[in-house]
Amino acid sequence: MLNSCSFIGNLGRDPEVKSTQRGDKVANLSIGCTEKWKDRDGNRQERTTWVPVVIWGALADVAERYLRKGSKVYVSGKFSVRKWQDRDGQDRYATEIILNGHDAKLVMLDGPSGERQQSNDRPGEFGNHRRAPNNAPNFDDDFDSVPF
Repeated sequence: MLNSCSFIGNLGRDPEVKSTQRGDKVANLSIGCTEKWKDRDGNRQERTTWVPVVIWGALADVAERYLRKGSKVYVSGKFSVRKWQDRDGQDRYATEIILNGHDAKLVMLDGPSGERQQSNDRPGEFGNHRRAPNNAPNFDDDFDSVPF
């Protein structure tokens, strides 16, 4: 079976990072994925979908150290739906993208915005995290030029 999904977007807020009782880090963040198109009249339209992401382990540490509200990221992980009951006994659901394990990917597309930005070091690799090359194309401003 295959359970994999990928998103590119901007963080809507700083990551919220907590530690479990066992000391494992978990980061929660929300990525805004904006779809842009022209309507029938030629007017530009856009719609943003907010994607909740849960990051575990070493990648959670990377998120805490380097990601901030507005950071552009690529994430790839597993699609998950959690179910629980609220205080009134009503079923509740949460849909999330889970980054955990060797298949998870976190790529900072606009460079790090944390401590690395203050040094002259080039960003390195953190587990499955990689930084996009400086010459990567930016299709945000001209979405009609996307080659597919």
